[in-house]
Amino acid sequence: MKVLDHVSMLLRDKGTDIYSVPPDASVYSAIELMADKRVGALLVIDGDRLVGIISERDYARKIILQGRSSTDTFVREIMTPSPISVGCDTTVDEAMRVMTENRIRHLPVLRKDGSVAGVMSIGDLVKWIVTSQDEAIAHLEHYIAGDLYH
Repeated sequence: MKVLDHVSMLLRDKGTDIYSVPPDASVYSAIELMADKRVGALLVIDGDRLVGIISERDYARKIILQGRSSTDTFVREIMTPSPISVGCDTTVDEAMRVMTENRIRHLPVLRKDGSVAGVMSIGDLVKWIVTSQDEAIAHLEHYIAGDLYH
């Protein structure tokens, strides 16, 4: 594990489960799915095309604070359209930079054909980087101790 690994390796390790809703789903059903799957965001997919992302933050800001009804509001009305995404060959380091610079917590990963390969959260990236650093430290400790075969 390294920060220069491609995000496809992170997805392979984490799993590629994709939780999504269509744009015409009710916000209530989207929030229900998020709670059921224990995720903070869902991709909005129309047919086989990524058209948006909806997060708990969208719900809080665009439904709760505006006094709207989640059962009477469609996902397409509050989703973030055309979400920022990366390709499978993006490095973990670059994905972290994209998320930090754009202040986003979820990042769809797309294949070359535009289909969705998976989604990474900021937590997934932090976990990968911490594990990478732990492995580097262990390698250096073995090197310093002269134990090159561990």
